Amino acid sequence: MNTKVVVRPVSEADAESLGRVHAACWHETYDHLLSEAALSQLRPQRLAAMWRRFTTQGSEYRQSVVLVDDEIVGFAGSGPSRDDDQPTAHELFFMYLLDAQHGTGIGQKLFDSVVDPGPSSLWVAADNPRAHAFYARNGYLADGHERTEEVLGEKLHEVRLAR
Repeated sequence: MNTKVVVRPVSEADAESLGRVHAACWHETYDHLLSEAALSQLRPQRLAAMWRRFTTQGSEYRQSVVLVDDEIVGFAGSGPSRDDDQPTAHELFFMYLLDAQHGTGIGQKLFDSVVDPGPSSLWVAADNPRAHAFYARNGYLADGHERTEEVLGEKLHEVRLAR
């Protein structure tokens, strides 16, 4: 069986599917870091509305989806650094892939679609070893900055990585 993999820019027509995949990825990624009550607040419809807004951002923002056999299984987005100290001009804002696709090489294709070679930065949950290993393979190192973000009403400890 041949698997068809496509990485392409997000379109407004993707919003509903992205809402569902976004919620699923957050459950898979954060179930050990956030309570079930917090994660139960995720609503695919609200996430879909957020994705509709993302599709109207300027050309300096890049959002991509990855499809396997015509089904969205992951997404990523990047743009100008949001940090006050701007360690780099470019930031990876988010990258999520359904667990079933981890280790297939699809994540690298998705990453490459929104992050150019060279300097960039990102924030990642401190307790996310799989993501840390992926980013390390792509040349990222912790730069010593940490923060605690409120996510769904709870605290999430993050570290900044840069290359």
